[in-house]
Parts: sequence; C-alpha cells; structure tokens
Amino acid sequence: MSSTTPTMRGLQQDGWFREESVMWPGQAMSLKVGKVEYAAQTKFQDLAVFENEGPWGTVLTLDGAIQLTDKDEFVYHEMMAHVPLYAHPKPEKVLIIGGGDGGVMREVIKHPSVISCDLVDIDGDVIEQSKKFFPQVAESFASPKTNTMVGDGAAFIATKTAEYDVIIVDSSDPEGPASALFGQEFYTNVKKALRPGGIVCSQGENLWIHQGIIEKMMKFLKGDIQFSTVKYGMIYIPTYPCGSIGCLISSLGDHDVSAPLRNVEEDAFAANLKYYDTSIHTGAFALPRFGAHLNKN
Repeated sequence: MSSTTPTMRGLQQDGWFREESVMWPGQAMSLKVGKVEYAAQTKFQDLAVFENEGPWGTVLTLDGAIQLTDKDEFVYHEMMAHVPLYAHPKPEKVLIIGGGDGGVMREVIKHPSVISCDLVDIDGDVIEQSKKFFPQVAESFASPKTNTMVGDGAAFIATKTAEYDVIIVDSSDPEGPASALFGQEFYTNVKKALRPGGIVCSQGENLWIHQGIIEKMMKFLKGDIQFSTVKYGMIYIPTYPCGSIGCLISSLGDHDVSAPLRNVEEDAFAANLKYYDTSIHTGAFALPRFGAHLNKN
C-alpha cells in the first residue's frame, strides 16, 4: 500500500473499507480493500481510490462515501444523462454541475443533437484522478464537444440566463462541499439559466432514508420556484446506500418527463447501453406505495 494509506477515510485495520456517514446512520456498506491506489485530502474533501478484492474493481470515494465502481458506474451515469435528455425534445446545450469523474458527460455527448456540454466541478483533483484510474469513464474530457472548468458550480450558474436546454446536477451528498447544490437559491438560478422548455436533473438521494430531503426539495421546486413538472425516479445501483438513489427531474415544459419523447431504440448508440432503455425510463417513475405521493401532481 502507498504511504498515503492512513489518510483513506473508512479503511479499517482488518483491510476492509467501511462506508459510514451521518447521511445513513446505523448502517455501513463494506468492501474488501486489495490495494490503495490513491488517498489524499484535497482542498475540499477526502479523495481515495482503491481496488476491491471482489467483483467491484476500482472504487472511488469522497469523504468516505462510494462515488463509483468499475462494475456498476454505468447505471447512475446512464440514468442521470439519458432520462433528462430523452425527456427534452431536442437537447443541444447541456451543463453538468459536479460530475468530475466524467461519466455523465460521457453519456450526454452520445446524443447526436448535443452541440456542446459544459462541466463545472469544484474539485480538480477528482477530475485528474478519474482520468488516471477510470479512463473508460473519463474519456469524455477529450471530446471537442466538451468544455471543463474547475470552480464553484453555484457561482457559475448564477451568471447564466437562458443558456442551457438541460442542466444535470451530479453532486455528492449535502453533507460537505455539495451542500449549496440542494438549496432553493441554487435552483432559482438554475431555472434562470434554462432555455424555455428546459430540464434540470439532480442527484435526488435515497427514497428509503432521505424522504424528508426529497420532499423538501420537491416542495420548493414546485411551489416557490414553479417548475411545471417535478418528478422523482428511482435508480437501482448496488453500491449506493440501500441499493438505490434517485434522479429528481424538474421541467419548464408541459410534456411528461416520465416517458422518452424520442424513440430510444432508433439511436445507434442505444444498442450499447447497459442499463437505460424505454422501459427503464418509464419504470423509474413507478414508485412504491410509501413514496408514490411524490409523483402525484
């Protein structure tokens, strides 16, 4: 192991990583650590990359929370990109706030209609380590369609007016540097930055343990900010708490975001997707009875 191993948050003396957080009290995901590839405190957070002695391959964590693994990264990245882009009639300009691993951007630029994709992440170290250890995820940084900036996404969006068709907020949890990306002021600026009919897709936390956060966000998105449509979709991904996370879709248009507006299967790239298709898009918004009220207008 490298000399930086002791800085890796969550690494136990028995060689297991344990994911503990105030965001999911009383539970912890554990993965067996083979080799610690990188572990350091960046300007903003604890960043680590390690190899799992098991099926998950290379794992990236921020502040001791799993962000992606080789085996299941495609689930989150496909859903966060393709659900909002297929819910928009013709997405051309896209902004990603966060997403420093490049995975969501990789999926966004597969769409032929997308002319440009800007990405703003506060932590440049995440971008650089993703390029090094997850080249299959970070390949989008080399595309001429993309423009990457290291900076404060909340400050960036405050300067924009009617510029983007789709904005994707690919944030970590609200405990830490991403806390501002869950607030009403931020989403007021997001709405201003969208073109008519625009869509914002946000990392929406977990329905099982974060229903209060979800309900609070949906209330101000629908009420104070007045997006036309606000819906929550479930994404099933095994290495996230409780095995799922959500995409929170808010639209300025009057169409149904819970179904693709275009034929997914007609796009050549869709044949190589591993998770997303038409049925997965629509099924994501069919919530269990305890959460079904979230998607009732």
